[in-house]
Amino acid sequence: MSVNIETRVVDRGSDEYVDDAWRLKETIREADGVLRQRRGFFRNAYRRSTVYLYLDRSSDRLVGFAAVRRDGYILFLAVDDDYRGHGFGKRLVARVAEDYGSVTCHARSTNEAALGFYKHIGFETRRRIDNYYEDGGDAYYLKLGDDSITDKLSKFLRG
Repeated sequence: MSVNIETRVVDRGSDEYVDDAWRLKETIREADGVLRQRRGFFRNAYRRSTVYLYLDRSSDRLVGFAAVRRDGYILFLAVDDDYRGHGFGKRLVARVAEDYGSVTCHARSTNEAALGFYKHIGFETRRRIDNYYEDGGDAYYLKLGDDSITDKLSKFLRG
């Protein structure tokens, strides 16, 4: 795969790349068979977030994105299946960790791939929340570990 990756940050209030992010999130959702979100909810959350993006300019394709609230909570983290395993998810989290003192998120309790990813890069399970999702699904509340983990992840940005 020949790639020309560009990093972008979309500031709060903008909907730049929102449609691409929606399509990527929906493609992943369909493959994973999880709860469908309303497009309006997604668009509103995206606009209220700072969004970190990776774009493949050789194919004009969104590689991945992380939409983050002001408190460092990752609302959405998605990486295109064709680009997984190349460190883009780690780099997105590292970029978030550089800008926020605390990085947190929720993950569906049945989403083993996401839970494995988060654990691998240093997130810790803080609690389980029953019936967290609209469809009654349970979630884990996760928090990125101590500063040494943040420093380790930040090296992805420099390397």
